[in-house]
Amino acid sequence: MTLHAGAGGTEACDWTEMLYRMYICYAEKHGFTLTEYDRLAGDEAGIKSVTFKIAGDNAYGYLKAEKGVHRLVRISPFDSNARRHTSFSSVEVMPEIEDMGEIVIRPEELKVDTFRSSGAGGQHVNKTESAIRITHLPTGIIVACQNERSQVQNREQAMKMLMSKLIEKRESERMEEAASIKGEMKKIEWGSQIRSYVFCPYTMVKDHRTGCETGNVQSVMDGDIDAFIIDYLKKS
Repeated sequence: MTLHAGAGGTEACDWTEMLYRMYICYAEKHGFTLTEYDRLAGDEAGIKSVTFKIAGDNAYGYLKAEKGVHRLVRISPFDSNARRHTSFSSVEVMPEIEDMGEIVIRPEELKVDTFRSSGAGGQHVNKTESAIRITHLPTGIIVACQNERSQVQNREQAMKMLMSKLIEKRESERMEEAASIKGEMKKIEWGSQIRSYVFCPYTMVKDHRTGCETGNVQSVMDGDIDAFIIDYLKKS
């Protein structure tokens, strides 16, 4: 999964960190393991982007329901005038797919950059350029990993993420082609607003795809999102 802060500066970065905490709590409640691969901190607070893996029985089957744009409405703690702000964060969800032999990644198509890890990891990690960023030149897809201790391990994880993103892109293109043949205009969920989290002037979390809603915002932010996931899976 990858979370990206939308426009809105510090407010959007704070919202992205709140969402990340929500998924950490969700993983803990379900006995899933969560491994962080890459994080870009906000300039003042929060997170600009974070990539992590959630592993467990049917983890992707459930969490694919979270793909899309998540909207927050609240009184901003960063606004001295206590005005209401709307922030957005996007959630990308992909299964980890092993090399199926259908997609070939050529070395000459990759731009590989190394850099020092910015996260925790001890003296060794922070003093060596163990972190990896890979750019797939034909598509412009960028993946990064700085979680592992060695450059070799980070490269391996980054290549797995790149393979998954390329397969996801291929499947999306196939769906778009099929829709154009049928003469239908299908909404692509990747960039659409799927859920709103309203903290003010009232409290409510509502999924715009299914109509599922609850007034217990704090419970949702503590990882209780099963009702939204199950309702979406039943209706999709």
